[in-house]
Amino acid sequence: MGNRMETTNKKLTAASGFLKQGSILAVASILVRMIGLLYRIPMANIIGSEGNGIYSSAYEIYNILLIISSYGMPMAVSKMVSAKCVEKRYKEAYHIFRCSMIFSICTGGAAALFVFFGADWLEKNFFKSFYGISIPLRILAPTIFVVAIMGTLRGLFQGRKTMMPTAISQIFEQIVNAIVSVSAAFFMMRAHSASAKFSAWGAAGGTLGTSMGALMALIFLVLIYLLYRPVMKKQQRKDRVSEEMSLGETYKLILWTAIPIILSQTVYQLSGIIDVSLINWVLLGKGISGTQISTWQGIYSTQYRTLVSVPIAVSTAIASSMVPSLVASYIGKDKHAVHRKVNLAVKFNMIIAFPSAVGMAVLAVPIIHSIYPSMEYQTGSMMMMIGSSCIIFYALSTVTSGVLQSIDQMRLPVIHSLISLIVHIVLVWGLMRFTGLGVYALVIGNVTYPLLVCVLNGYSVSAHLGFKQEITKCFCVPFLSSVIMGIVTFVVFRLFHVLTKSNVISLLPALVAAVCVYFVLVLKLKGLNREELYEFPFGRKMSIVADKLHLLEEEFEA
Repeated sequence: MGNRMETTNKKLTAASGFLKQGSILAVASILVRMIGLLYRIPMANIIGSEGNGIYSSAYEIYNILLIISSYGMPMAVSKMVSAKCVEKRYKEAYHIFRCSMIFSICTGGAAALFVFFGADWLEKNFFKSFYGISIPLRILAPTIFVVAIMGTLRGLFQGRKTMMPTAISQIFEQIVNAIVSVSAAFFMMRAHSASAKFSAWGAAGGTLGTSMGALMALIFLVLIYLLYRPVMKKQQRKDRVSEEMSLGETYKLILWTAIPIILSQTVYQLSGIIDVSLINWVLLGKGISGTQISTWQGIYSTQYRTLVSVPIAVSTAIASSMVPSLVASYIGKDKHAVHRKVNLAVKFNMIIAFPSAVGMAVLAVPIIHSIYPSMEYQTGSMMMMIGSSCIIFYALSTVTSGVLQSIDQMRLPVIHSLISLIVHIVLVWGLMRFTGLGVYALVIGNVTYPLLVCVLNGYSVSAHLGFKQEITKCFCVPFLSSVIMGIVTFVVFRLFHVLTKSNVISLLPALVAAVCVYFVLVLKLKGLNREELYEFPFGRKMSIVADKLHLLEEEFEA
């Protein structure tokens, strides 16, 4: 037993340690999404469907400007810093970090000023049906500046292969966000109850929480940076291989690294802006009222997209943690390690994405009805049943984009995202214009967009790495296990619902059944071996249970 554990530890350290860091970030991301989901429930009920429509639309503008200014910086800084640290060029690494910080301050500051002073212009020219959207936009504006600085600090820590500062700061940020958002939304709605823009003031309360949460997280990261700074100074003193980098050379490297990532994220975020514009333009032209459109948009953003973002957060975490490790293996020309890491990252994501998608579809009605009891839930439930498969495609597209960015194919995710966006626009416009699908056209587009991206990304990864993705254990086993899990989960829920007549009470045994059935099936069908199971959060404890049930083989797979 001791030899087996020793062999396991060596394998994990050599080949797949990045998943442990990714697991830390994934758990934090899920907690953040769960906290977000919990606080959005009372906030959504306070500000109503129209307020949620204004809130989500303001966020679309905020996100696109945040991405344009600095959203790609964490991954860009992580990639550049890790590449230099692999070669022990610590002076160059921290010089790049300092220049990246100046870059983020300038771009984030400019974007913040544009949103603050241009809020009325944005409302007048792009969001006429969202009356008062300029109010939450002005409150969000300073957040762009704060997040720009925070992203660069997170990139530094991620480049040094530690996700803990990012993870803790995200949780801290969301807790503050939750407390301020709900209380501010309530008091602002109450203070402006006589105003024609009272829904916008409610949305503004929610955006105030975002601003305060980001500020508190930044303070935390600055404190961690000050504690870490002596280590940085010591590494720089021992550095004997770094060369002097001119400012022009440094900023050229930053731009060439950050711009493709920013463009890729911008194209993705543009799909959200375009969706809002399309639903206003096409459906208003078909005689549907602005209030109804705003309500649909609120349901789509609050009920559907908020819920699917929870499991998608795992893939984002894995992609972020994978970059430094994959860069190191790629620079070291360790082809076997690169292939192994890509395969593990994809498998890890599919193991989580498939049951999440099936579970969301099967339990769509009780989940949404339980979370949003005072809101209309039929529309959101139908959206979830139609569009939950986007979880799988977003997970795969995010990880494969991270792979391409790690192996210096920065432009390919941008090209693939742009192709998918063009197809997305044509498809969504056609469905809205020539069918009666209405808002459901957005859901279909939300599935087809990442589907096309992951197909194009997958082809490029295969071509540039000579990599062939393992199919059976990465895709077939999770799919089959998820289908069986879905059937069992639905039956358990219906049985308990007949007895209790309560969605909330019936969901608990259904979810327990889902986890147990899926766990047994994935291991019984040999979708995971012992080594891979150890990479999951609480994986060693799960292996003890698996051994008692005789679900794991004694020896590792080759």
